[in-house]
Amino acid sequence: MDRKTSETIRQLFQESNRIVITSHIRPDGDAIGAVLGLGSALLEAGKQVQIVMADGIPAVFRHLPNSNLVTKKIQGDYDIAVVLDCSDLQRTGDVLGEKLPNLAIDHHVTNLNFAQINWVQPEAAATCEILTLMLPDWGFQINQQTATALLAGIVTDTIGFRTSNTRPETLRCAADLMELGAPLSEVYYHTLLRQSYQAAGLWGKGLARLQRQDRLVYTCLTLEDKREIGYNGNDDADLINLLSTIDDVDIAMIFIEQSKELTKVSWRAQPGIDVAQIAVQFGGGGHLAAAGAQISGTIEEVIQKVLQKTTQFSAEGLLSNNGISTSNGETIK
Repeated sequence: MDRKTSETIRQLFQESNRIVITSHIRPDGDAIGAVLGLGSALLEAGKQVQIVMADGIPAVFRHLPNSNLVTKKIQGDYDIAVVLDCSDLQRTGDVLGEKLPNLAIDHHVTNLNFAQINWVQPEAAATCEILTLMLPDWGFQINQQTATALLAGIVTDTIGFRTSNTRPETLRCAADLMELGAPLSEVYYHTLLRQSYQAAGLWGKGLARLQRQDRLVYTCLTLEDKREIGYNGNDDADLINLLSTIDDVDIAMIFIEQSKELTKVSWRAQPGIDVAQIAVQFGGGGHLAAAGAQISGTIEEVIQKVLQKTTQFSAEGLLSNNGISTSNGETIK
């Protein structure tokens, strides 16, 4: 990104006092780490901050500093709105309505540059990596609270520095954050290892249905599964990351029923396989090896359509790392 845009962002922050920060629905660790990290930095600088997330904050991240400040709706007026780790306006839910944000900071290659000012770095492993590098340039100090939140985002989005987009700069950012007081072992345990009893039960439901087609594995989670187990989230409790570690498998997928006519699909792939090419066919997108989409239809219908398209792409040899298309639909991680 260019120095002129960076200076514009710095000036925007300096001239604004009441700032709203938000991110995407069904927030993951990078989204939560980014909003809490930037929020902490802004509070330290004396700004009035609203951290607003349409779906609130998942329980697994409530140990992070200032997580208690997250609300679900904007209260009163504000000077600027900042969207983090989100590739299009629709993914923010109804937080901003149809109003375009003043600034978007993101690392998804499918970002639609939907804000007035867009700072998008697809080469970064996480949005929290971008914030770690840029906050000082934008006039903010990174204290222990900010560092802890940012480290949580980097650790989760790289699955503990295991994803193929983990760069030397990513590790340097993590080391810098540790030197500023972020506790790596604590962050790693709470965000990647610790699971609730209900999440473990949900994993059991999904693993019991696990199926394989050649070098592809997939499973599904239904609304009834969640009710029976008592799992309150609308995600997969990170089961997809477990499926992606299965030996001799190129692609892992999970189908998560959101309603009787809406299903979320997540793809994970081995390095060099561009599953975002499949996701964009269904109005989604994401990273080369980690993508998703929200697809209308019953879970049975969606499974059939997605399996057909995924196996077709595989058969035609299109799952190579040869670039990515962008989508006008929503991008889901």
